[in-house]
Amino acid sequence: MKISIQSLIFQEIKSKIGNQDSLGNALSEVLHISPDAVYRRYRNETPLSASEIQKICKHFEISFDKLAEIGTGKAMFDFPPLNTYDFSLVSYLEGIRDRFAHLKSFSNPTILLAINNVQFFQLLNFPQLIRFRLFFWAKTHLQISDYSNQKFVHEKIPDGVFDLGKEILQLYNQIPTIEIYDQELMRGFMRQIWYYYKAHLFENPTYALFLCDRAILLVEHLKNQASIGKKFIFGTSAPAQGNNFDMYINETINAEATFYYEANETKGIFISHNIMNYLHTTDVNYVKDTKQILDKQLANSSLISQVNEKERNSYFFDLEKMIRSFKTKIEADIAFE
Repeated sequence: MKISIQSLIFQEIKSKIGNQDSLGNALSEVLHISPDAVYRRYRNETPLSASEIQKICKHFEISFDKLAEIGTGKAMFDFPPLNTYDFSLVSYLEGIRDRFAHLKSFSNPTILLAINNVQFFQLLNFPQLIRFRLFFWAKTHLQISDYSNQKFVHEKIPDGVFDLGKEILQLYNQIPTIEIYDQELMRGFMRQIWYYYKAHLFENPTYALFLCDRAILLVEHLKNQASIGKKFIFGTSAPAQGNNFDMYINETINAEATFYYEANETKGIFISHNIMNYLHTTDVNYVKDTKQILDKQLANSSLISQVNEKERNSYFFDLEKMIRSFKTKIEADIAFE
């Protein structure tokens, strides 16, 4: 077995366990060997046997075939299959919560985001917006049969959903982020609200106005965070320390949503896939290439958190104006009918 592949296997294991356990403890239980024996394999002093590779790949859900094929221009990704979702808020948010908790388990994690259309984590400040987005995804994009005859109805958000959203927000807020926004923020989301209104897919058409109002609150909350350079949950006070939020504006467009993270132990990339799904990789070459592109994108963007008040105010004024224009169209149409 090639030593480079053995190193890749251990790299994959470390990215999966984070700081939740030591490498020695985690593998000694799987392979039934001592921690010292584990570290001899980690240092490439002892090769992994075929049976050990099989046990490791099965336990940690690692594809050995893909590792063996990795070379220039190739990378290994994982993703949550669509059939693992029951398209409820709870199941969808639990998956995101678990991913964030895993990232938080590493030492000194940081995040660099390129935002395309909506900032999902900030959207969690307003669960009604998340619920509409998930419903739109299931009914209109994926055309799930259970949704075919349903209209979007107002329902009280269960306490469990609020708690999950709050957990994710707390985890997201605890990790410093650099975020790149563009001029198209929320425009596609507002078109989805308008589409459902015109297609008579709201049980109560006036609920579209409620969603517009929540979108305006989201913009105001995002502006408040940018003004002080701190992230905090809507309805609470900004923290005195930590929760750093660096917001940049790209005057062109962010072609895709990209989530880059790094910590002392690992680096990785999440990229948007199939509307609301995602691909994830820790492939060294792919992550390095993506980070270089994000750095160039960042260099061509303007920092507006804490500084550049004029540019910040102009950005959020235009953003709120766009949302209010959709709301005005809906109000006029309701009045006409």
